[in-house]
Amino acid sequence: MQQTDEVLFAMEQEDNYTDQPSEIQTEMYLVFSSANLMYGIKAELVKDIITDYTITYLPQVPNYVKGVINLRGQIIPVVDIRLRLGKPEEKNFCGIVVDVDGNMVGILVDMVEQMVDVPIGSILPVPTSRGQAMVSGMWTLPDGNTMLELDCNLLLHS
Repeated sequence: MQQTDEVLFAMEQEDNYTDQPSEIQTEMYLVFSSANLMYGIKAELVKDIITDYTITYLPQVPNYVKGVINLRGQIIPVVDIRLRLGKPEEKNFCGIVVDVDGNMVGILVDMVEQMVDVPIGSILPVPTSRGQAMVSGMWTLPDGNTMLELDCNLLLHS
Protein backbone atom coordinates (compact mmCIF):
# COMPACT_ATOMS: atom_id res chain seq x y z
CA MET A 1 0.00 0.00 0.00
CA GLN A 2 2.83 2.35 0.79
CA GLN A 3 4.37 1.85 -2.68
CA THR A 4 1.07 2.76 -4.32
CA ASP A 5 0.96 6.00 -2.34
CA GLU A 6 4.53 6.79 -3.40
CA VAL A 7 3.70 6.16 -7.09
CA LEU A 8 0.62 8.39 -6.87
CA PHE A 9 2.67 11.11 -5.17
CA ALA A 10 5.34 10.87 -7.90
CA MET A 11 2.66 11.11 -10.61
CA GLU A 12 1.20 14.20 -8.94
CA GLN A 13 4.66 15.76 -8.86
CA GLU A 14 5.10 15.08 -12.61
CA ASP A 15 1.79 16.81 -13.29
CA ASN A 16 3.09 19.88 -11.47
CA TYR A 17 6.02 20.11 -13.90
CA THR A 18 3.85 20.33 -17.02
CA ASP A 19 3.83 24.11 -16.74
CA GLN A 20 7.52 24.19 -17.61
CA PRO A 21 8.42 25.25 -21.16
CA SER A 22 8.21 22.37 -23.57
CA GLU A 23 10.13 21.85 -26.78
CA ILE A 24 10.85 24.86 -28.99
CA GLN A 25 8.02 25.46 -31.46
CA THR A 26 9.16 25.21 -35.07
CA GLU A 27 7.77 25.67 -38.54
CA MET A 28 8.78 23.57 -41.57
CA TYR A 29 10.28 25.35 -44.58
CA LEU A 30 11.08 24.01 -48.04
CA VAL A 31 14.49 25.36 -49.04
CA PHE A 32 15.37 25.79 -52.71
CA SER A 33 18.16 27.46 -54.64
CA SER A 34 17.94 30.00 -57.43
CA ALA A 35 20.72 32.18 -58.85
CA ASN A 36 23.16 30.93 -56.19
CA LEU A 37 20.89 32.03 -53.33
CA MET A 38 18.91 29.87 -50.91
CA TYR A 39 15.23 30.68 -50.47
CA GLY A 40 12.65 29.19 -48.13
CA ILE A 41 8.88 28.85 -48.35
CA LYS A 42 6.65 27.72 -45.51
CA ALA A 43 5.96 24.04 -46.15
CA GLU A 44 2.23 24.53 -45.56
CA LEU A 45 2.11 26.65 -48.75
CA VAL A 46 3.80 23.99 -50.90
CA LYS A 47 1.31 21.76 -52.71
CA ASP A 48 3.56 19.88 -55.13
CA ILE A 49 7.08 19.57 -56.52
CA ILE A 50 7.22 18.86 -60.24
CA THR A 51 10.06 17.98 -62.58
CA ASP A 52 8.38 16.71 -65.75
CA TYR A 53 5.95 19.22 -67.22
CA THR A 54 5.11 21.03 -70.44
CA ILE A 55 4.67 24.79 -70.17
CA THR A 56 2.16 26.32 -72.57
CA TYR A 57 3.23 29.81 -73.63
CA LEU A 58 0.84 32.72 -73.03
CA PRO A 59 1.04 35.94 -75.04
CA GLN A 60 0.94 39.40 -73.50
CA VAL A 61 2.06 38.49 -69.99
CA PRO A 62 5.11 39.80 -68.12
CA ASN A 63 8.37 38.10 -69.17
CA TYR A 64 8.69 36.30 -65.82
CA VAL A 65 5.39 34.44 -66.42
CA LYS A 66 6.55 31.50 -68.53
CA GLY A 67 3.04 30.23 -69.26
CA VAL A 68 0.71 27.67 -67.72
CA ILE A 69 0.79 23.97 -66.95
CA ASN A 70 -2.01 21.45 -66.61
CA LEU A 71 -1.50 19.72 -63.28
CA ARG A 72 -4.06 16.97 -62.80
CA GLY A 73 -6.73 18.98 -64.62
CA GLN A 74 -5.96 22.30 -62.95
CA ILE A 75 -4.44 25.12 -65.03
CA ILE A 76 -1.59 26.74 -63.08
CA PRO A 77 0.43 29.82 -64.08
CA VAL A 78 4.20 29.33 -63.91
CA VAL A 79 6.62 32.06 -62.79
CA ASP A 80 10.38 31.95 -63.37
CA ILE A 81 11.78 33.06 -60.01
CA ARG A 82 15.07 34.16 -61.61
CA LEU A 83 13.34 36.56 -63.98
CA ARG A 84 10.95 37.73 -61.26
CA LEU A 85 13.94 38.68 -59.11
CA GLY A 86 15.70 40.45 -61.99
CA LYS A 87 18.32 37.73 -62.54
CA PRO A 88 19.36 36.28 -65.92
CA GLU A 89 17.28 33.43 -67.30
CA GLU A 90 18.67 29.90 -67.18
CA LYS A 91 17.31 26.43 -67.73
CA ASN A 92 15.24 25.50 -64.70
CA PHE A 93 14.98 21.87 -63.74
CA CYS A 94 12.38 21.93 -61.02
CA GLY A 95 9.06 23.53 -60.20
CA ILE A 96 7.32 24.13 -56.91
CA VAL A 97 3.55 24.56 -56.84
CA VAL A 98 2.42 26.83 -54.03
CA ASP A 99 -0.90 28.13 -52.77
CA VAL A 100 -0.89 31.94 -52.87
CA ASP A 101 -4.06 33.34 -51.32
CA GLY A 102 -6.11 30.39 -52.57
CA ASN A 103 -4.54 30.42 -56.05
CA MET A 104 -2.11 27.76 -57.22
CA VAL A 105 1.11 29.12 -58.76
CA GLY A 106 4.11 27.27 -60.12
CA ILE A 107 7.60 28.62 -59.40
CA LEU A 108 10.55 27.55 -61.54
CA VAL A 109 13.65 27.12 -59.37
CA ASP A 110 17.16 25.76 -59.89
CA MET A 111 16.94 22.98 -57.29
CA VAL A 112 14.89 21.92 -54.29
CA GLU A 113 17.43 21.49 -51.49
CA GLN A 114 15.85 20.32 -48.23
CA MET A 115 13.14 20.66 -45.62
CA VAL A 116 14.19 22.38 -42.39
CA ASP A 117 12.59 23.08 -39.02
CA VAL A 118 12.90 26.78 -38.24
CA PRO A 119 12.23 27.93 -34.67
CA ILE A 120 9.23 30.27 -34.66
CA GLY A 121 10.35 33.85 -34.18
CA SER A 122 13.94 33.20 -35.22
CA ILE A 123 13.60 34.55 -38.77
CA LEU A 124 15.16 38.00 -38.83
CA PRO A 125 13.58 40.84 -40.81
CA VAL A 126 15.53 42.17 -43.79
CA PRO A 127 15.92 45.84 -44.60
CA THR A 128 13.50 46.86 -47.34
CA SER A 129 15.33 47.44 -50.57
CA ARG A 130 14.39 47.36 -54.21
CA GLY A 131 16.34 44.16 -54.91
CA GLN A 132 14.84 42.20 -52.02
CA ALA A 133 11.21 43.26 -52.40
CA MET A 134 9.89 39.70 -52.20
CA VAL A 135 12.05 38.61 -49.27
CA SER A 136 10.44 39.02 -45.87
CA GLY A 137 13.14 37.57 -43.63
CA MET A 138 16.27 35.50 -43.32
CA TRP A 139 17.58 32.67 -41.19
CA THR A 140 20.90 30.85 -40.90
CA LEU A 141 20.61 27.21 -41.98
CA PRO A 142 22.34 24.48 -39.96
CA ASP A 143 25.06 24.25 -42.65
CA GLY A 144 25.87 27.96 -42.23
CA ASN A 145 24.17 29.20 -45.43
CA THR A 146 21.56 31.92 -45.23
CA MET A 147 17.97 31.17 -46.21
CA LEU A 148 15.93 34.10 -47.51
CA GLU A 149 12.22 33.74 -46.74
CA LEU A 150 10.27 34.24 -49.96
CA ASP A 151 7.06 36.21 -49.51
CA CYS A 152 4.75 34.27 -51.83
CA ASN A 153 2.00 36.89 -51.54
CA LEU A 154 4.21 39.32 -53.47
CA LEU A 155 5.15 36.76 -56.11
CA LEU A 156 2.53 37.87 -58.62
CA HIS A 157 2.26 41.52 -57.63
CA SER A 158 4.45 44.33 -58.90
